[in-house]
Amino acid sequence: MKQISEERTKIFFEKLSKYIGSNTKLLIDRPDGMYCFREMNNRVYYAHEYLLKQASNVHPDKLISVGVCFGKFTKSGKFRLHITALHYISPYAQYKIWVKSNAEQQVLYGHNILKSGLARITESTPQYQGVVIYSMSDVPLGFGVTAKCTAECKHADPLTVICFNQSDIGEYIRCEDELL
Repeated sequence: MKQISEERTKIFFEKLSKYIGSNTKLLIDRPDGMYCFREMNNRVYYAHEYLLKQASNVHPDKLISVGVCFGKFTKSGKFRLHITALHYISPYAQYKIWVKSNAEQQVLYGHNILKSGLARITESTPQYQGVVIYSMSDVPLGFGVTAKCTAECKHADPLTVICFNQSDIGEYIRCEDELL
């Protein structure tokens, strides 16, 4: 595993800050120790420093992964978050969307969130902002990008798309072969 280059670090943290803002510092300096991000095969992993030291004893060809995969860099150089990062992103999310119980299944099938399925949205959420999608019982379901700001959501008709689904926990089943 190698350190992420400066250019890729900038791309990665810009994407991460779209969802959690300045809380990215809290992912690195945690009360239970120092954590860091490392890259291997265009994928970014999040791991404790102690675990990385232990992994350095393993030959790089034999190492599959260390830590949690946060996402990967595409061939065009963009960063794409994976659903495996949801558990770490959701506590620090600045903007959130809650969906009604009858719309949860649609989200888990990978569909966008319509106004009719929207239960609540964080106040003053701007348009095209990264959000974490929650069920009404505060279970994180995935993350997406808002199609409308909060003010526009209040006056939209029921079939208007409110949030574009980027990734959801239904991917574990739908894309089982690709996530390995």
